[in-house]
Amino acid sequence: MSASRSERLLNLLIMLLVQQRYVPKERIRQVLYPDQAGDAFDRMFDRDKEELRALGVPIEVGQLSAYFDDEVGYRIRPDDLALPEIALTAEEASVLTLAGKVWHHATLADSTAAALRKLVPGLPLEAGSPLSISEPRITAEEPTFDDFWTATQERRTVTFDYRTPGSDSAGRRRLEPWGVIRESGRWYVLGLDVDRKQERIFRLSRVEGATRLGTRPDAFQVPAGTDVREVARRLKPATDKQPLDVLLRTGAGHALRRRGTLLASGVSGPDGADHWDRLRVEGALSEVSAEVLTLGTNAFAESPPEFRDHVGGRLDQLVAALSVPTTGTAP
Repeated sequence: MSASRSERLLNLLIMLLVQQRYVPKERIRQVLYPDQAGDAFDRMFDRDKEELRALGVPIEVGQLSAYFDDEVGYRIRPDDLALPEIALTAEEASVLTLAGKVWHHATLADSTAAALRKLVPGLPLEAGSPLSISEPRITAEEPTFDDFWTATQERRTVTFDYRTPGSDSAGRRRLEPWGVIRESGRWYVLGLDVDRKQERIFRLSRVEGATRLGTRPDAFQVPAGTDVREVARRLKPATDKQPLDVLLRTGAGHALRRRGTLLASGVSGPDGADHWDRLRVEGALSEVSAEVLTLGTNAFAESPPEFRDHVGGRLDQLVAALSVPTTGTAP
């Protein structure tokens, strides 16, 4: 939202809030929209009213005169706008604070921090809360995340180049984005493909180059009753899952352990010690490989051979990217 629009909305809120009587539409135009007239003013004023209502501001419409109904006015009752006193238990406040700390991305971190600051008077946080030691982080490393998030919030179309798996070049896509979701550690955007006239889902890491947002906000409407999660589950391509054997150092790899089945304990590992566990994980080779790589020397891709080759190849790519000389492939 531009600074001028934000200022205009704030001025409209104040003007309607401090009045005891309904404010005529023409008076609002003269004070807040002096450069607008006719249909242009009507459209801008209607958008601003809907923006305030979307933020929870109850704008009341009423007759200016008890004897004539040819002109209406607007006002906001302070009692309708005021929120009740917020009272949270220590447990509720801890969960709320933890939820606010989850976002570690510039675009949304500011919003969550601002929301928590507003709730500070109602947060009776106690020192040593059990939840304070756990601070998960959700990040968005994809460079196009901000654009897709903005397009989703403002209902703007997005044009971008997308490379599908197995293709040699990226194709141009135009999307009406309905939502951005995170699944299995990856970010996806889903919506209506304008050219194909069908629902589609796209992985943000496969978007190439810069995106181009449509200039017109509210350019489309999300179909009523759309459940973004359900649509994502329906559209997301099925992954080719297979059994993959992983060696995990004792006490490491808890996320993989929750997904897999323990086959043996006290197994001799790549370092010759016997404090390793053999785990069988059902999953896509690329996804499990990524999890193994994040564990460093605490995990080893054991079988099948293509699993080991894939992890070794990823390590070789990393070493080459860092320009670090190597004498062999790390396990």
